[in-house]
Formats: sequence, C-alpha cells, structure tokens
Amino acid sequence: MINKFNPEVNKIYLIDKYVMYHILSGSGGIEVDFQSYHNWKDKLIFLEKGQYIKFQSDNFEVRKIEFRDEKVFRKKEVRVLFKHLVALGYINFSECETCQKYLNHSVFSDHASDIIDISSKQWYWQNPFHANQEEYHLIFDVKDIIDKQYKNHLSNEKISKIIGAQGHDAQALFKSKVGFSIKSMLSYKRFLESKKEVAFSDKSIKEIAYEYGFKDPAYFNRVFSKMAGQTPTQFRETVDFEKSDTFLADLYYLLENHHKEQRVLNFYADKMSLPIKSLSKKVKDKLNVTLGQLIRQEVINSAKSMLQTSASIKEIAFELDFEEANHFSAFFKHHTTFAPSQYRELMNVKTS
Repeated sequence: MINKFNPEVNKIYLIDKYVMYHILSGSGGIEVDFQSYHNWKDKLIFLEKGQYIKFQSDNFEVRKIEFRDEKVFRKKEVRVLFKHLVALGYINFSECETCQKYLNHSVFSDHASDIIDISSKQWYWQNPFHANQEEYHLIFDVKDIIDKQYKNHLSNEKISKIIGAQGHDAQALFKSKVGFSIKSMLSYKRFLESKKEVAFSDKSIKEIAYEYGFKDPAYFNRVFSKMAGQTPTQFRETVDFEKSDTFLADLYYLLENHHKEQRVLNFYADKMSLPIKSLSKKVKDKLNVTLGQLIRQEVINSAKSMLQTSASIKEIAFELDFEEANHFSAFFKHHTTFAPSQYRELMNVKTS
C-alpha cells in the first residue's frame, strides 16, 4: 500500500506493519523510538512493527510504502533493513540510482515489495558495519535472539548457550562490529521497550516491571531512573503526547527561515524569548544535539539542494552568507567530507 501525505506535527505514528518512509520535502527533525534525527534527507527510512515515528514540524511531505506480504520478511537478506541495531534504519537514496528509478517510475506497480530487494542490495553495498556477508548474517542472527529474549535477564553463560556453537565468536564479532556487547544490547532493548510501555500504555508501573522480568518493582524504578534520568512515573508525565508543545515546531520554523543569514545563537534565543543557556539546554535535552549543530545542519541541507542546481559555487556561497567562496567550500568539506565540486560529481549535476 502506497500513499503520500502530510503528517501532523508531533503526532505519534505507531508502526503496525513493516514500512518505508521517503521524506519528499520539509524541514526540522523526526523522532523514532525516543531519538531525534536531523540528517534524514536523501534517505529511505525503514521501520519495523512496534516502532513509532514523530515529525517535529508541520511542513513535511512523505511517501509511505507499507509491506503486507509477510513472506518477504522471512528472507535473511531483508532483515538488515528493518532490524535496527544502534541507529535509524536507512539507505542513502541519493547514492542508489536503482532506487531513484524505481520510485520515480514504478512506485505504483503491483510489486512495491521490489523496492525491498533493491534497498537491501544498496544496504550491503553501503556496508555500515564493515562486515562481510557471513558476518552480517551472524550479527543479525544475534539480533533475532535479542528481539525474542529481551524481557529475560540472561547471564553471559545463558547467552552463549542460546547462540549455540558459535557463541564465543558471535559475542566477539558483535562487540567488534556493532560496538556493544550482546548483554548491553539486551539491556538497551529491554529499556527501550519498557519506555514505550510507560509512555503509550495505561499499565501500572508495577505491572510493567513484572512483565519485563523485574521481580522487584522498586529495582525497576532504580534501573529506569538511572538510564532515563527520571522515574517511570515522571517519564510518563513528561512524555504526555496529548499535550501540545510548540517549542520544537517554533524553533524549526526559525531555523528554516533564518539559517542562511543568522548563525549566531543570540538571534534564536531572542526570537524564542529565552536566555541562551536555557535555550541551549532545552535543545540538548530534547534533541541530544547542540543548537549550533542544528544551525549547521540546516546550512548543509540548503547547500546540498543548491549544489544540485546550475548556480555557481560563488553564487551559493553568497546566498548562504559566506564572505568568500573558499570559506564556503572549506565549511562544506569539513561537515560532509566532500568538496562542493565533488558533491556535484557524486550527484551527477551538470553545470554550464
């Protein structure tokens, strides 16, 4: 099922089918499973059942493809797109010509699931964990176990027993490639899912504690508080999604309209009627990035869009309020690893 829509700002879209989101336009951040993401442009985002997505400003246009054929998800090659390990599941749309051709010309075919096969090939080509095919299968075998066992408090010995003959090698490989031990990932998954229960269900905290393998609800409170910085009850009150909070929408509106000429924090603090320290803290608390990083990301996004036009690099530098073209080039390369001309070559942009 394919549809194009304009999501409501701050609405929680709970995922009950495997889906792909292609954000066609908009500015601001998205939130997936309590983490905010800002560098979502030129990406195809894949979400599995049980996740949620929230759009933090009101100007997004999104293409959404739901995949209803459960047989597709029995393929081992496909799970890499949907079983997220430490970050948002995505592929780089701008680097995948086959994806672009498919979504431009074949998106309304009866075989929308074909984009999954195309995307999984692109994911392996991107090779985010620098592993070979066999190692990836072992890593995601472990992820399957984590998804089934996260409510259980397993010892390393039990983890090895469940993994089987390759237990030791799997643990070492997982830690080496993913950066976390299997036990840490189990704990993280348990914490994440318990947060969702606290935020989205009307179950009592005691009931959630027992459901997630805690024999003592007081101990669950202590563990939750250590990881979230709040008790479960406080967290439930803080993330009351029925409350209207326009802070992020207001901030993203300012960034969208002023980032080209205003990169000083004072400007945004004045517009938001907050002291700089208070604004910076609120941004960091809500988004886990600095205000300066948000501003720079907006500048980079605008630069990337402009570099895909026929405008000269000098004209783009002037439009983005850089005194010299070489200042802009140095800024762009520092934050993307590409010089503007290299980025144009990557995007196959032809200029006169």
